[in-house]
Amino acid sequence: MKKLFLLDAMALIYRAHFAFAKTPRITSTGLNTSAVFGFTNTLLEVLRKENPSHLGVAFDTAKPTFRHTRFEAYKAQRQQQPEDITIAIPYVKRLCEALCIPVLIMEGYEADDIIGTLAKKASATGGYEVYMMTPDKDYGQLVEEHVKLYKPAFMGKDVEIMGPKEVCERWGISNVDQVVDLLGLMGDAVDNIPGIPGIGEKTAVKLIAEYGSVENLIANVDQLKGKMAENVRAFAEQGLLSKELALIEQNVPIEFDEKALELCEPNRETLSALLDELEFRTLRKRLLGEEPAPAETPKTAKSKAPTAQMDLFGAAPVAAIATSEVAGQWETTTVRRTVHDTVHDYQLIDTPELRKSLAHYLNLQDAICFDTETTALSAIEADLIGMSFSYRVGEAFYVPVPDNREAALVILEDFRSVFENEAVEKIAQNIKYDLTVLANYGVEVKGKLYDTMLAHYLIEPEKRHNMDILAETYLNYTPVAIEELIGKKGKNQGNMRDVDMEKIKEYAAEDADITLQLKEVLNPVLQQNPKLVSLFETVEMPLARVLAEVEAEGVRLDVGFLKELSQQLDVDLRDTQQRAWELAGQEFNIASPKQLGEILFEKLHLDPKAKKTKTGQYMTGEDVLLGLESKHEIVRKILDFRELQKLKSTYVDALPALLSPRTGRLHTSFNQAVTATGRLSSTNPNLQNIPIRTPRGREIRKAFIARDEDHVILSADYSQIELRIMAAFSGDASMTEAFNQGLDVHRATASKVFHVPLEEVTADMRRKAKTVNFGIIYGVSAFGLSQQVEVSRTEAKELIDNYFREFPAVKEYMDESMAKVRETGYAETILGRRRYLPNINSGNQTDRGYAERNAINAPIQGTAADIMKIAMVKVQDFIRREKLKSRMILTVHDELVFDVHKSELDYLREHVNELMVHALPLSVKMETGMGVGQNWLEAH
Repeated sequence: MKKLFLLDAMALIYRAHFAFAKTPRITSTGLNTSAVFGFTNTLLEVLRKENPSHLGVAFDTAKPTFRHTRFEAYKAQRQQQPEDITIAIPYVKRLCEALCIPVLIMEGYEADDIIGTLAKKASATGGYEVYMMTPDKDYGQLVEEHVKLYKPAFMGKDVEIMGPKEVCERWGISNVDQVVDLLGLMGDAVDNIPGIPGIGEKTAVKLIAEYGSVENLIANVDQLKGKMAENVRAFAEQGLLSKELALIEQNVPIEFDEKALELCEPNRETLSALLDELEFRTLRKRLLGEEPAPAETPKTAKSKAPTAQMDLFGAAPVAAIATSEVAGQWETTTVRRTVHDTVHDYQLIDTPELRKSLAHYLNLQDAICFDTETTALSAIEADLIGMSFSYRVGEAFYVPVPDNREAALVILEDFRSVFENEAVEKIAQNIKYDLTVLANYGVEVKGKLYDTMLAHYLIEPEKRHNMDILAETYLNYTPVAIEELIGKKGKNQGNMRDVDMEKIKEYAAEDADITLQLKEVLNPVLQQNPKLVSLFETVEMPLARVLAEVEAEGVRLDVGFLKELSQQLDVDLRDTQQRAWELAGQEFNIASPKQLGEILFEKLHLDPKAKKTKTGQYMTGEDVLLGLESKHEIVRKILDFRELQKLKSTYVDALPALLSPRTGRLHTSFNQAVTATGRLSSTNPNLQNIPIRTPRGREIRKAFIARDEDHVILSADYSQIELRIMAAFSGDASMTEAFNQGLDVHRATASKVFHVPLEEVTADMRRKAKTVNFGIIYGVSAFGLSQQVEVSRTEAKELIDNYFREFPAVKEYMDESMAKVRETGYAETILGRRRYLPNINSGNQTDRGYAERNAINAPIQGTAADIMKIAMVKVQDFIRREKLKSRMILTVHDELVFDVHKSELDYLREHVNELMVHALPLSVKMETGMGVGQNWLEAH
């Protein structure tokens, strides 16, 4: 039988648009092509997988239909169609026409009516298997033996094909005609079909199972009881109307034209121009058969041999499928396969002769990809299991390393010349980890470095960057999972040594091969932006080496002090709990939201309008408690209890457990590819979150101590770096002058916004001005400022207005920043670090406001991150070059921390300040605050 596919265009367009809602595709001209791109991929997937002989795409009419005439409120409550979808619809129609696919529209009817009519007419000929392609459940009423509902794959769910049996099972009905009865009873909120009040899906299914139809239910209303009977009587006509509205028309005056629906050759010239306009580069190659031969651009994962490919329209071979993009700027194409069924060459290198031969060939290459297999996720604690190398796509080599350290060192010695060869570029995924592991064995990796994780981080900062995700996204391939080897999930790979060597070889060699392919995919994209190339090569890659060294150095902890602090916190917790019980007049579990809510809102009646969770429990989060703090002393005690408990469990008791068994020191992990702003983050422990605003929180820093009596801790902290960057970016004369003359910028701001001489600025004025200064950077509103400085909204608005009057250049910078992002779709730092903000033109005020705030702040915060990273690289180079005994041991926010040999203190302090201040020259002078002590708290 012939195969006819009828596509519900609007349903598929909407689905595609919202699938890309968080990361929309934006062309260089600012056009959002998400809906067109998603629809096109869905269409091509059908053509490739289902190979239909006939196909048509049905659209709704813009004019009212017979349903609107019958029921004026039909679809009245639908949100206004997103502007991007309105723009996309003509493009989808043009695409269909270019592909020689009929566009089916008839005024007065919806797409489902057109599809229903054509489906029935085609089925009646006896020569067609018809598939109605849509995610819309209403189409279930149309299915029959040769008419199926085809729900496309979406968000990890496979394609679902539903015939009469599947539809009846889905709804719990006896025949598909009853779908419309169900819809008549329960209504449809999307289309504003009212149904009968009080009847949801479960009740509707039960009623139709018993009575068979809406009409029969109404006729037997006397058998119903209570509210159900009342509603059916009162809304019987509404139920019948709803059924009528939900019924898909099958007699639309449209002919079933077999010839018109038959697939034919696309108009290549029209299609080519359209795809260029949409900037669908890979789709253009795919559809028009212009993909270069695999030998020229090898992107098929691990495959040396060309893969058989099918041309959708009989043109030259094209790539099978898979696209990804960066804010609409680029795409990649590859072929999915598994390690078991694709030609590749992975070799085991397990003899001295083979190792020497491999090392010889690796030293002849311009670039090699390598990966280490280890026993642990912590690079400091990890032992080598093996190493893999690749320098040509589809080929990789695995070198096993024995458990015995002396034997392992012998093997590593065979490859020392490779790792230390400065003429050979080293490629890896998360290269910092590999640098640390090899350093544990006394091997330094020299030469140019290339980390695919960091390359992707610069290209798509808000996406995930691990190798499996990148392989699936850009190579359309799922790598072998560690669980397939070790048989279970776990945080370490210690039992990898027990796995069959052939399996380890495949697993490890695949990592190197895939990483090499990712480099070949990502690097051309990176090269399109010279600023990003510079940022990658002069900042991010050198920093990876620096962070590996800082992490390996670690920091000494005063475990005895932490033990004493833990005991003191126990006392404080008991005292705080006891006081809370006294204030409540009874004992209760402070850590129980349920019991706490009952005390606060049922016994003490602190808020008669207290909100509850979906489970009926009172909400007792920090934001709720802060709003109640002025109403009762118990609230402050609860907040104190939570803070003490968090300090004890998260830091005081947890830090000693994080000490390395090998070094006895704390080795935090610095994350280079997590925050979208470019800022570093850290884990185990998260140094960024160590509290500093409370005395107890600050005490934790006292536990970070110098390595011995010959060393001290030096802290170097940028002073007001983001405000200085704002001054430089805006060019505001007053602010620039304040910084360059070393004035107190908050006092200077207060003098201007409160219109008083500098000497008459009070502490409260300065506090408010400080809040405004920092709030402006983050786009603070009058409401937000009023809460922060505890003034009325009117006074807060006046503060902001005064600020912009006195600092007009700042307001101009903010407006220009938002305008630039509206035009380009992204915010950018001086060095070219980008933050994509697709919602800057959104009709949703909340989404748009968030994007506007980031348009102002991202260049500032990102530039601050770049400055700190440059400073770290320069300072570490200085320490290496001068062969100092002192070491950089931590970085937190805008601060660098050093373990300094006392004999080098003055020398290092002078040069660290100089290097930090001049890391990235701006028109505004940078300053650092520097302190020295036996522990971090004293130094800070």
